[in-house]
Amino acid sequence: MASSISPSASGPFASAPARPGRAVTATAVLTILACVGFALVNVVFELTDRFSGGAYADYADGLAVMNWLVVGLKIVGAGVALLSVAPERRWAPAPLVAVLAWAGFATLGVYGLGSVVQALGLATGMTGDPGRIGAGAVAYVLFFLLFAVGFGTLAVSHTRRHRIRARVAVVGFLGAPLLLGGVFVGIPALLAALGVMPPL
Repeated sequence: MASSISPSASGPFASAPARPGRAVTATAVLTILACVGFALVNVVFELTDRFSGGAYADYADGLAVMNWLVVGLKIVGAGVALLSVAPERRWAPAPLVAVLAWAGFATLGVYGLGSVVQALGLATGMTGDPGRIGAGAVAYVLFFLLFAVGFGTLAVSHTRRHRIRARVAVVGFLGAPLLLGGVFVGIPALLAALGVMPPL
């Protein structure tokens, strides 16, 4: 671990108490509950065959794959949130947890900000009907932004407590576009190429 720890870290990555404070622990609990709760939404979609009929019927098989993939990612997110406040484990070194926490923050942040830009485009009439923006859509965007803040809080706290170099956060940030690109572009394209669903 020594190669990833800076004894002279400063700024937001300066050393902090070895144990997370109550606020950070509460943030971790809320983040875990959000991850698990949001994963259950996708599970319910599959158990109720939500996409088996209607406009999405042709994409049902592909959406099933995507749904279970997203469930897996959300469960991983819950695990990262837990590890960020738990004592360091040999199989989960602090630098690795830091990379994953920063990747979670960056992924949710980019997705949330993208949703905000999309909402602004609708609100101004530049990209569609402003009437499509309802209370549910606003709540959805706010949820993701708060979700991102939760992961950001955990990432900063974990990085400071373990005195991890700032470059680890950069590595995590670089993982965000790769993850989003894979989920929204790469995997759908692969499923279409395999004939699991029609091209988008």
